[in-house]
Amino acid sequence: MNALIIEDEKLVALELAASITEVAPNISIIGTVGSVKTAFRWFSENAEPDLIFADVQLADGVSFRIFEQFQLSGPIIFTTAYNEYAIQAFKANGIDYLLKPVDRDELKRAIGKAQSLINAKSNVALDVKKLLEVINTPTTARSSYKEHFLGNARNSWVPIKVSDIAYFTRDQLNFMVTHANERYILDYDTLDQIELLLDPNQFYRANRQCIVNIDAVHQVKGLANLKLSLKLKAPNHQLDIEISRDKAPSFKKWLEK
Repeated sequence: MNALIIEDEKLVALELAASITEVAPNISIIGTVGSVKTAFRWFSENAEPDLIFADVQLADGVSFRIFEQFQLSGPIIFTTAYNEYAIQAFKANGIDYLLKPVDRDELKRAIGKAQSLINAKSNVALDVKKLLEVINTPTTARSSYKEHFLGNARNSWVPIKVSDIAYFTRDQLNFMVTHANERYILDYDTLDQIELLLDPNQFYRANRQCIVNIDAVHQVKGLANLKLSLKLKAPNHQLDIEISRDKAPSFKKWLEK
């Protein structure tokens, strides 16, 4: 089985190719393209691969433009750094997606599903028009993001505006911390649940223990191992948030939105 990778970050593409080879040695990576424009040329000159791994957001646009231009029949596994509303549309249409950094077990399961579809000679149709409608719908019209969270402080519930929250963190319990460094316990089991309720343009999942508000970011420093060290504005400046090497490119994109 052959596969094409559509990814604009060279390091991410190389690591994804290595992971694919590790979990599915039978897959041959026949190419990597890094932009919508390059993909247009590639599909004009080459036969459709058995499987496609496609980043959602490329430097020159979203990858959906590629599949709008070319009617492809094989399965597509999307990768994305942004857990946005459109992901639900992918899943509803039976298209797999992987959040960056890509988890090996999730990658293996996604490839297994693709292999089953290919073996069964199933046609996987991507309803690009429907996906684009979802994405192009103004956020105000389609957003279900939270505007307030209830925090527990001294056995009292306090409503806190999302815009007033600097970051969410996990330390046995889930907490939200305001820009004024006020700390409240949240009645949620995981940060994953909280992340789904937040606007991804405003909040970023920095690591397993922290989700940060872009308005709370003070500065970012590069580390020798290609990781990033994120510092927040005072009075939360004592907190040191580490961004992994895998997440560093997507974090930079998020900051530049």
